[in-house]
Amino acid sequence: MRKILASVDFGSDTIKLVVGEYFKSKINVLAAVKVLSKGIDKGFVTDYQALTNQLKELFKKAEELLGVAVTKVLITIPCDDVKFHMNEGYTTIQNEEESVRQVDIIRAMQASSYNQIEDDEELATMMPINFKVDDEIITNPIGKHGQKCTVKTIFTTIPKQNIMPYIKCLSKIGVETIDATFTAIGDYYEFQNKEIKNQVGAIINLGHTTTTVSIFNKGILTNIKSLKMGAVDIENDIAYIIKTPKKECKDIRLNLALAHKRNVSHFNKKEYTNKQGEKISISEYEATEIASSRIEEILKLAKKEINLLTKKQIHYIIITGGISEMPNFSYLCEEVFGHFAKIGFTKELGLRTNIYSASVGLIKYYLDKLSLRNQEFSIFNYEQLDEFCGANKKININENSILGKVFGYFFDN
Repeated sequence: MRKILASVDFGSDTIKLVVGEYFKSKINVLAAVKVLSKGIDKGFVTDYQALTNQLKELFKKAEELLGVAVTKVLITIPCDDVKFHMNEGYTTIQNEEESVRQVDIIRAMQASSYNQIEDDEELATMMPINFKVDDEIITNPIGKHGQKCTVKTIFTTIPKQNIMPYIKCLSKIGVETIDATFTAIGDYYEFQNKEIKNQVGAIINLGHTTTTVSIFNKGILTNIKSLKMGAVDIENDIAYIIKTPKKECKDIRLNLALAHKRNVSHFNKKEYTNKQGEKISISEYEATEIASSRIEEILKLAKKEINLLTKKQIHYIIITGGISEMPNFSYLCEEVFGHFAKIGFTKELGLRTNIYSASVGLIKYYLDKLSLRNQEFSIFNYEQLDEFCGANKKININENSILGKVFGYFFDN
């Protein structure tokens, strides 16, 4: 089965949808689209109809690119009110060979959360810390012989009210949610490498209305905190100091301000209209002075939060999110964190922007989750895949669409 997956990242500024195929150990992006967020405030749904309308537009854009509708997705969810649990579960090995199989791992992991989740809570993530076959502690128990398989897990739960509104809005437009997790998980899987897999570190995502600080220990999310500060605060500062309307403030942040005052120009200026309707000239230096002050405050708060979230030694800090792509951001990052932190950059061809980091990382996370269970999944089933490449296909895919080209290449050659 061709492994094609789709994910939706619900941001407070934009909603992103990525469709990608896992092929030769890489994610080949088939579509990446976005729409403005409406009906969402600081990660929570405030207007069902407004969000539903935006989702219709989002999936329509993807269908126009792919030539076929996307009806199954992974989604990101807010991390507010998250609870962390650590527990053990076990299962007896029942096959004749007394050999651990994937089904035994699944049963043991399910047992670890038994009676641990309240009725008003939803399981968000579950990661194995280690396994034990009889009395032997082991990293990978598959194929090991014994009578009992035990697993220690760390899992998170969130209030159902945090996630159900998103699922309902997607369901209204005929889209099924197959899994949901935190943006931080997607970020980690997008930026992970062999070096950080065995280390303790932090990921900071500088979003539009929130900044998320998450701690990972050997690839396992161990703590997370959402700070209600982000790019919108930069725009609010600009509005207060320069007295420009909201729309103008966003343009100033995106097209004039830098994250650090190093080498900024007093002479590079743009003309805007203030709240009184008067034309005013704003320099790069003026805009940067406002923006850099707020970004520095956010980074220092994030740094303080890392020390509150873990007492373990931090070996890496990765910073992502839209703000991290502002010019001169690396200078400010170095001032606050030294050489200790680095800016994460989305690697996939066609996704050279960090606003998609969580979306594509979420696909990688789910593939890893499937691998642990020795399962495969695609948003298109065998029948649909056969229709895509068969002579008598029922679904009409434009040969010039991205998906048409992909399937035409792989199946016709």
